[in-house]
Amino acid sequence: MSTTTSTGATDTPPAEDTAGGELLPTAGARRTWAVLGEGVRATGWATPLALLTVLAGSGAGLVAPWVLGAMVDDISAGADLDAVLRSAGLIAAAAVVGGLLVGLGAWLVSRVGETVLARLRERVMDRVLHMPATRLERVRIGDLLSRVGDDVAVVTASIARTGPDVVIALATVVLTAAGMTALDWRLGLAGLCALPVYAMALRWYLPRSGPYYARERIAMGERSHAMMGALRGRGAVRAYRLEDEHEERVARRSRAARDITVEVFRLFTRFGSRLNGAECVGLTAVLVTGFWLVRGDLATVGMVTAAALYFHRLFGPMIFLVMNFNEVQSAGASLARLAGVVDLPQERDPGAEEGPAGSTVRVEGVTHSYGNGAPPALEDVTLEVAAGERVALVGASGAGKTTLAALVSGLRTPGRGTVYLGGVPLDELGERRVREHVYLVSQETHVFAGTLLEDLRLARADAQPADAERALEAVGALEWVRALPEGLDTVVGEGGHPLTAEQAQHLALARLVLADPDVAVLDEATAEAGSSGARRLERAAVAATAGRTTLVVAHRLTQAEAADRVVVMDRGRIVEQGPHAELVAAGGRYAALWRSWQGAPGPDTAAPAV
Repeated sequence: MSTTTSTGATDTPPAEDTAGGELLPTAGARRTWAVLGEGVRATGWATPLALLTVLAGSGAGLVAPWVLGAMVDDISAGADLDAVLRSAGLIAAAAVVGGLLVGLGAWLVSRVGETVLARLRERVMDRVLHMPATRLERVRIGDLLSRVGDDVAVVTASIARTGPDVVIALATVVLTAAGMTALDWRLGLAGLCALPVYAMALRWYLPRSGPYYARERIAMGERSHAMMGALRGRGAVRAYRLEDEHEERVARRSRAARDITVEVFRLFTRFGSRLNGAECVGLTAVLVTGFWLVRGDLATVGMVTAAALYFHRLFGPMIFLVMNFNEVQSAGASLARLAGVVDLPQERDPGAEEGPAGSTVRVEGVTHSYGNGAPPALEDVTLEVAAGERVALVGASGAGKTTLAALVSGLRTPGRGTVYLGGVPLDELGERRVREHVYLVSQETHVFAGTLLEDLRLARADAQPADAERALEAVGALEWVRALPEGLDTVVGEGGHPLTAEQAQHLALARLVLADPDVAVLDEATAEAGSSGARRLERAAVAATAGRTTLVVAHRLTQAEAADRVVVMDRGRIVEQGPHAELVAAGGRYAALWRSWQGAPGPDTAAPAV
C-alpha cells in the first residue's frame, strides 16, 4: 500500500464533524512511573554510575559546613593560624572535587535522561505508525500531533534544562539532612520541624495542580486540533468564507489554554509562599534547639553553626525544586500522555499465513458512513473487479468514489458488508497481508526528505539503483530524473531539490511498479499535476498498472475511456456500469458526463470534476 493514505477531498467528513473524534488514552501515575522505570532499567550500568557520581559530588559539598563548624570550635579554643589554614585548604579541595563530580554527574544524568526519552519517543512513534489505519482515522489529529509534538517537546526541554539539576538538588537535600543528624540527632529533629509545613504545602498544592496541568495539556491539544482542521481544510474554508469562524475557534481555544496556564502560575506562587514559611520554621527550630544544647553543654557552638549552615544549604535546592515544580508537573502530565500511547493495545492482526487466491476484488453489500449522524457515504454497494481488470469510478463530488477506494485498499472498515480479495475478507487477511497485495496511490503524494533512491525504496527496501531506474523508465520519469544534479542520489523533500506535483506523482507511480502488488487503487492520482501534465501521468498510470487488477477514481474521463469498465456512482450507490462505448451509446448519466467533457474548450483543459 502506498505511503500516502489520504482519501481525497470528496468523501471525507468535514473538519467540524471530526471534532468529536477519539482521544488517545492517558496513563495513570503508577503506570507512568512504571514506563519511566522500564526506560531507566534499560540503560544498564549508566544509571547507577550517574547516581553514584551525583551523590559523591553532593557529599563533597557537606565538607565545608562541617569544617567551618570545627573551625569555630578551634578558634574558640585558641588554635593557631596553621590549623585555620589547614581547614581552609580542606574546604578549597572539597569545593574543587565537588564541583568536578557535580559537573560530571550532571552530564551523566543528562545522558541517561536523553537516552530514556529517545527510547520512549521511539516506542510512541512505533505504536502510532503501527496503529491500524481504521483506528488512526478515528483519532483526533490535534490530540495525536500534540502528543508526538508538544508533549515530546515539553519532556525533552524538562530533561535537557532541569533534569540533571533536579537529581542533584534531591541528592543534596537527602545528604544534607543526613549530615545534620550526624552532628546531633536533636539538631536533625529540629530541622525536621520544617517537614510538616512542607507536607501541608504539598498536600494543598498537588491535588489542585495536577488536574490543572492535565487540563492544560488537553487544552493545547484542542488548540492544535482547531488549527490543523482549519489548515487541512483551507480550500473549503476559503470557498465557503468561513475564515472568521475558524479564526474565532482557534482564538477561543488559545484563550482557554492561556487562562489555564495563568491559573496554574497563580496557584504556584501561593505554593511558594507556603514553602518560605517552612524555611523560616525550620531555621528557627535549629537555632533555638542549638541555643539550649550549647547552654546545657550538650553541643558546641561549632556544631550548631554547622547545623545552621547545613539547613541554610537546603534553601538553594529547595527553592530550585519549588521554582521548577511547575515544569516538572507539566513534564509529568506530558509523560503520562506519552505513556498512554505506549500502552495502546497492539490490535491483533490476523495476518493469514497464506495470501489470497488470486487478485479478484469483490465488494458485497457494503454500507458505510462517517458517524455523527452523517448520511451514508456508501449504501448497499456490490461490485466485482475481475483479476487484471481495470475499472474506473466516476461520479459527482460526494458520490462515494473515494470512500469505496478506501474500503478496497483497507484504509477503512465497512460499517456493514464485506470486501473480499481473492475470495478472502480483508479483515481476515489482516492489514499486513492487505498491504502486501493492495497498493494505494492517492491524490496527495508525500515526498520524504532524503535521496530520490531512498524515497523509491519505501516501496521495496532492497531495490537496487538498476531496479529503481527500470521502474522510473516504466512510468516515463527516467529522463527528468537523469537530468537532476545527482540523478538518483539527488536529495529531495524538505530542504532538498524541489519536485513539481507531476514529478512527485511520477515517484508514487514508480513506487507502485517497485512494490509490484496484485491490486492497484488510484485515487485521483493524476489530479494534482494540472492539465499540462495530466496526459503524461495518465499514460504513466496505465503503464504502472498493466496486468494488475486496478480500481481508478477518475478525475478525467479520458481515464474512464481507457478502462475496461466504467462504474458510475451517485449518492453512495452504483447507478450505471459497463464499457465506455456501451455507456455512451446508452445515453444515460455517463453519456451526459461524456458530452460535457467533450464540450470542454480543449483536449488538455480540465473539464468539470467527476
